[in-house]
Formats: sequence, C-alpha cells, structure tokens
Amino acid sequence: MQETIFFNGKFLREEAKAAENSVASLYALGLFETMRSCNNKIAYLEQHIERIKSSAKLIGIKLIYSPDKLKKIIRETVSLNSVKDARVKLTLWRAESKSAILVTAREYKPYPLRKYNTGFSVNISRFRQDENSLLARIKTTSRILYRLSLEEARRKGFDEAFILNNHGFIAEATRSNVFLVKSGDLFTPSLACGCLDGITRRAVLDLARRNNIKAYEGKFTPLDLYDADEVFLTSSLMGLMPVSSLERKKIGQAKCNSLTKFLIRKYNCLLK
Repeated sequence: MQETIFFNGKFLREEAKAAENSVASLYALGLFETMRSCNNKIAYLEQHIERIKSSAKLIGIKLIYSPDKLKKIIRETVSLNSVKDARVKLTLWRAESKSAILVTAREYKPYPLRKYNTGFSVNISRFRQDENSLLARIKTTSRILYRLSLEEARRKGFDEAFILNNHGFIAEATRSNVFLVKSGDLFTPSLACGCLDGITRRAVLDLARRNNIKAYEGKFTPLDLYDADEVFLTSSLMGLMPVSSLERKKIGQAKCNSLTKFLIRKYNCLLK
C-alpha cells in the first residue's frame, strides 16, 4: 500500500518518500513530537501539540497552523494511512523565511512482550547533557547527543544508555525519562537535571498521585540506581520499560517487578 503523508499543505502519495528526503536540512533548526495512535485514538495529542507550540515559541519558529488545525491534520494523516496501531510523528522546522511541517503515520512495531518482562540492559554514556542549556528541555531535531549515546550502547551490547549531566547526576536516557522505585516510593530526575519534560513522565507522576504512591523529583546518581528496588524508562512509543541491569550489574531482581507492573497496567489502560 502506498504511504500517505502530509507535507507543506498537501497530502502526498507518490511523492511521499521524495518529500521526506527533501527535508534533510531540517536537522539544523527543527522540533518534533512522536505519538502513539491506537484504534485512531492519539494518546495525549493535546499535550504533544501544546509542547511543540511552547517549544516553537522559545526558539523562534512560527506555527503556520492553529493547534486545532494541527490536530485535524494529524488525525487525517492517521486515517488516510489506515494504520490501526500507528507511530505518528509531527516535525516542524524553519525553511528559509517560513516554517514547514511534516506529519507521518506508520505502523507501530512494539518491543516483544518478553522484553517488558526481562527489561533493558543499560550503560552510562560517555557523553554529557548540559543541564543549563535550553535545548535540554525541548525536543529538537538536533539529536547527535542521543544518537551517539545510543549507538555506543548498542555497539557494546546494551539496549539503552543513561546520560548524565555536567554534575554527574542522571538526566535521562537517549529516548526516554528515568524512574526509580525504592521501598514503594517513586523517584525521577527533576527537570533541573537537564531532562525532557516527557509526556509519559507526566502521565506516570499523575498515576502515582491518583493511586496514593509517593513520588519525588530530585537529583540521582548511578549509585542510586544500583540501590533501587526497580528502575524503569518512560516514553510515548515505548510506554514503561523495566531496566534489569546497569553496566551489566543487576538492578533489583533484574526483571519487571510489582510497582512497575502495576503502573504498566494503569498506563496501558489510558491508551485504550
């Protein structure tokens, strides 16, 4: 089946790949949001649109469509591609004197269920996040820090990498936020550590509040991870992914444990 994308005011079929290839220059000044669509319901669409709108204002990219129009375009792109479970991506960038957008909706390919039971193996990236940088808190298309960290991790046989900030505190993973569980309480790096204000991160903190789970934002080192009962990652596409080991040293029971399982179930219910 031919893919349909929305590109600069038009829905394209034949020219879809050529149009996407033509935006290579966007990696200079651009933003993006990646979303999950299940049965044509796009999870947290409002929050994703609000975040890209806020980020665009911060770096001087003008939105050429209203938030309501953007939502309509995204929903129509999903509908035209007839994908029941989709990975939706909205990209916004400055093109010459004006801004441009690209919306894609492709089949979502989840990790195997067994991965959610066994969890990710993670290492510590040798690259560092500048916690004082504005760019640390928005989803820019300049992804070199994250790409290099993930490629390095995979070359060494790990699934993911944690990125520390300039003071040695955990900021985030290459595609996700980080959570720790200790004695039934939930902990996550604060935004001041240089992590993205993740949509799923917010959802998990909200789930904690609604289920009387104490949750704290703060500064944490790799030693705190080793001392945790459970560690998991959060992202819009992945949902909640347990972490079983760090630098090949076991974390907790090295599998998905009780609180992580509980939050996974609760979060998955929000997607239905």
